[in-house]
Amino acid sequence: MVAVGIIRHLLQRVSVRSLQEAALTERCIVVNNHDKVIGGASKGDCHRVQPDGGLILHRAFSVFLFNSKNELLIQKRSPQKLTFPNCVTNTCCSHPLHEIAAEVVEADVLGVRRAAGRRLNYELGIPLEQATPEKFQYLTRIHYCDPGDGKWGEHEIDYILVLHGDVTLIPNPDEVSEVQYVARDRLDTFLESQSTQLTPWFRLIAQHYLRLWWDNLHQLHKFQDHTTIHRF
Repeated sequence: MVAVGIIRHLLQRVSVRSLQEAALTERCIVVNNHDKVIGGASKGDCHRVQPDGGLILHRAFSVFLFNSKNELLIQKRSPQKLTFPNCVTNTCCSHPLHEIAAEVVEADVLGVRRAAGRRLNYELGIPLEQATPEKFQYLTRIHYCDPGDGKWGEHEIDYILVLHGDVTLIPNPDEVSEVQYVARDRLDTFLESQSTQLTPWFRLIAQHYLRLWWDNLHQLHKFQDHTTIHRF
């Protein structure tokens, strides 16, 4: 029975890894430094560190979901993730896809909003009707680069989206190993306890913007800015 259990566990790990590797064929939206679309490239190519240390710049999004108690939903990435496995991060971080025409639409950031709903459903099991495009509050864009482990890294123009409301959660273990809601008055203690395990984009956002946004959830429209790309 022990042997059967070990074999089953190994097969599950292979299956999960296969899913992660299959996702590398999805095509991200490649952009220039001004966030203008210049083409598409596989997720694998976008996240694979090149021999010169470079990474392809592509479009991404980060969702910050607050419940009716104004608590922020935090996730821990699955150990099977190729980029930043086992790292703690904001609610959901992913990419609009070049092969999905509806996610390339730029007017009113509609393509990114659609992608966010799709990905919340996939990663966290949030029903699509609880994360429709109009429910996302878009704030701004952040441009950052991090070489990760030297093999897999990130170079993104990251769209910041806020979703406010109570949702149904059924986390996908292929993507997420843990979830928890964190209250505003626990943020500093939480970040200190996780400081060595935060994804680079979440660390930057938490350091520079998160507290301000969190303290103004009732007037986030004041922080909407689509003219500036904040660079780190």
